[in-house]
Amino acid sequence: MSHILQNVLFPLERDPDILPLYADPETWTVIRREPVQVSSEAHVNDIVSRTSYRVRRGQRVSFASYFNAFPAAYWQRWTVVDTVRLTLNTSGEGNVIVYRSTAQGVQQRIDSAAVKGSQEVSFDLPITAFGDGGWYWFDVVAGDEDVRVEGGNWSTDVTPVVTGKTSLGITTFNKPDYCVETLATLAAAADVLTEIDTIYVIDQGNLKVADRPEFAEISKSLGDTLQIVDQPNLGGSGGFSRAMSETLDAGRSEFLLLLDDDVQIEPQSIFRSVQFSRFCRTPTIVGSHMFDLMDKPILHAFSETIDMPYFFWRSPLPEQMRHDFRRANLRQTPWMHQRLDPDYNGWWMCMIPTSVIRDIGLSLPVFIKWDDAEYALRAREHGVGTVSLPGSALWHVSWVDKDDSQDWQAYFHARNRLLAGLLHSPFPKSGKLLSNSGRIDLKHLLTMQYYATTLRHRAIRDLLKGPAHLHPTMASTMPELRAATKDFVETQIISDPEKLPKTWEGKRLFPARFDSEPRGARLAAFTAKAAARHWRQSVPQGNIDRPQVELAKADATWWRVPAYDSALISTADGRGKSVYRRDRATFRRLLRESRALHRELEDNWDRLAREYKDALPEYTSQEAWRKTFGDF
Repeated sequence: MSHILQNVLFPLERDPDILPLYADPETWTVIRREPVQVSSEAHVNDIVSRTSYRVRRGQRVSFASYFNAFPAAYWQRWTVVDTVRLTLNTSGEGNVIVYRSTAQGVQQRIDSAAVKGSQEVSFDLPITAFGDGGWYWFDVVAGDEDVRVEGGNWSTDVTPVVTGKTSLGITTFNKPDYCVETLATLAAAADVLTEIDTIYVIDQGNLKVADRPEFAEISKSLGDTLQIVDQPNLGGSGGFSRAMSETLDAGRSEFLLLLDDDVQIEPQSIFRSVQFSRFCRTPTIVGSHMFDLMDKPILHAFSETIDMPYFFWRSPLPEQMRHDFRRANLRQTPWMHQRLDPDYNGWWMCMIPTSVIRDIGLSLPVFIKWDDAEYALRAREHGVGTVSLPGSALWHVSWVDKDDSQDWQAYFHARNRLLAGLLHSPFPKSGKLLSNSGRIDLKHLLTMQYYATTLRHRAIRDLLKGPAHLHPTMASTMPELRAATKDFVETQIISDPEKLPKTWEGKRLFPARFDSEPRGARLAAFTAKAAARHWRQSVPQGNIDRPQVELAKADATWWRVPAYDSALISTADGRGKSVYRRDRATFRRLLRESRALHRELEDNWDRLAREYKDALPEYTSQEAWRKTFGDF
């Protein structure tokens, strides 16, 4: 029996920006001696349908693209599939050429076939020599007439390891418009709905998904597949844990796919995630990639890891961050042909086998931040790997225009990173985690971000209380953090241009190469000098009454702001400006506090690590979460 693994597909929207994700925009005419590049805008008109594409007479189109190439290395490493069949239905006269790549991105021609009239052509391809990386793809070359790709797929005759379906868990807070769009897309994707048991929408806001005017019709279309679960705002970890709990209670699904709310889905990515999961040798977390919803050809990251000595997330290759497929597609990007195995995948779209949830528990009760990374690390300690599957992705609202490290989320950044370190750091006394945390405090202090520093200190105090504080504070902490903004000038946003204060020096601009982040000996000297200034020097009254300078957000770096006593700085999203004002007494108090808290945490690290590890099965259990759900 043949099993389709991946369908050849084209975008739901005729959007030239996303066409490079489906077909390589470097298309050359083959009749002329000189190659002529055809624009993506022209190719949009060649999309015939969701499954059909026209290659014009005399042209060549490569489908070495994110959504239509086949990531053979990942199937070889993680699944039982050892051969794949490419099947294409074509009409018109031309040629189909099949290629593979090596882990270094070297292109190799594998097979070809002439096509004429309406016919089906297929190629049996081994998946046995892709140990370190490599893809399969195909090109279509039209002769004296147009060639249409009428449909196609990558399939296998290998038997899947499991055959069950998935449930979906969508966590939302006051983003009903995004949610109903996702639900509408799913309702229209009949071939994907057959793979889904239940769609759980965990609605934690006061702007309800069910109150949208479109909801009634969508709900009728989805029928019993859709279940809305209302609960108070328990953050991402609370919403996703509720979806985990509901899925376990239902007892039908082999997998649970977690989805963020502020996304736009490619429904075939759900099908691909399900199929990959079914063929995995052992239960495996299968994550999907994230593209920027506001700049759709931009890939957030191909693979994400934890730098264990510092215990901080990062990408293994700097060049993979915000890769632009308009500028370089698969064939032009050698690093993309490596198989990159992540430490974790973000829960914007991530499939978890229900057997894993039963074995290792639900999410940490941490509201937001580090829940996804910690879960993957916990799973790995139980022998469960994580894959970020190429060809499976969605579009997510980007955080490029956000800086949540200095708003109320600073608390969760600090506490949850330290908590995950207590649970999973392999180094005595955390390695470099605590020293790095102290440096982050100092950066906030030198840039006059006293609110963020205060929240980070509360995070450490709460962590020192032990695991008993986690569940009871799930719903109360965030409102308390937001309420504390009234005590800090830098959290007050001035949106009215007429109310912006004048500055003594006007707006300061920094050329791109004016300076750079200090490192090494230069960093040590800079830090000592800046800290001494903030510790010793009082602030002239004039710089208290009026900001000294105005800075764009991009120019307000941690090595520039410390030179000023006050500054008017733009918000990351551009909706206003805030006044940052140096206060010597506050700097001194918070710096002393930072050192004392980090010293106390270091002294108690081993004890706290044991306590949190020993209690982990309890506070991630379905029983503990049920109590939290029932308390509200």
